[in-house]
Amino acid sequence: MKTKFNLLVLFVLVGVMILSACGNGGAGMSAPATEAPAATEAAFFMEEPAPAQSAGDGDVAKEESAPPSDLAAGPVYDTGASPDNAAYAATHMIIKNADVKLLVEDTDIAIDRATQAIGDMNGYIISSRVWYQPWYDGQNYKYATITIGIPVDQFERILNRLRTLSVKVLDETASGEDVTNQFVDLQSQVTNLEATRDRIKSFLEEAKTVDEALRINAELANVEAQIEQIKGQMNYLEDRSAFSTITVNFEPVLPELLTPTPTPEPTPAPWDPGNTIKNTKKTVINAYQNIIELSIRVLGMLIILAPFVLIVWAVLKFFTRKPKKPIQ
Repeated sequence: MKTKFNLLVLFVLVGVMILSACGNGGAGMSAPATEAPAATEAAFFMEEPAPAQSAGDGDVAKEESAPPSDLAAGPVYDTGASPDNAAYAATHMIIKNADVKLLVEDTDIAIDRATQAIGDMNGYIISSRVWYQPWYDGQNYKYATITIGIPVDQFERILNRLRTLSVKVLDETASGEDVTNQFVDLQSQVTNLEATRDRIKSFLEEAKTVDEALRINAELANVEAQIEQIKGQMNYLEDRSAFSTITVNFEPVLPELLTPTPTPEPTPAPWDPGNTIKNTKKTVINAYQNIIELSIRVLGMLIILAPFVLIVWAVLKFFTRKPKKPIQ
């Protein structure tokens, strides 16, 4: 009787494992996280006799392990780019990231306007950093970096707003990662693990000894821990695909650095005897011209001053002449 009871339990567990494997094949992906607990469960219950399950329990397990016909792929997003992109985003989960470097006239004004644009689009600031760097003119110029989270449907719009704040876009990088398959895979794993958890709970309710109940409870805790871990990964993917991350770097316009223009060294002219003779001839002619011109000026001055000189001489001669002695 005991041998028949063990065989019946073995057949039920093998049937549940086959139905679970078929459910994974229908979903189009593997679930390694659920196969290990199922195998452990089979090996565990081969050691101790357990109450047999009815045919109705097998049907319930089949319904629980089968993947849902209409599996949700996450929230519906609208990128606002084109109908094709909108249709693609409506059925896919895409994690978008961007890194933008902007050259701005005033860093403080650019930060204020960027913060206002982020608030208008229901975004938030994840982190920020501000620092100063000196320049050759002796002044400190303000730099800033902010990391923001923005709804995915506002991704392209916020990038356009940020570009309008700058004098020039120095660098811009945008990327997207499609995590739809990963999310669906995690959903399938959670479905299978929840089915396994429900089966283990039914075994726990029918445990006969304390030792058997403790071992079943330990296996149940292991499966529940896997479920919570996978659900945490699903929540992370949902949050990351719902809000895009953009890092914005602000750099101020710096004054131009004036570099002194080097003065070219004069190139010595090649020696030319003919040119030397010409220069000597010009020098001699200029010297004679200067002598003649000076002589003419001196002669002209003498001619002009001669009457005055004669008058002065005559007056002096008149007053300085000696009187004649009387004749005795």
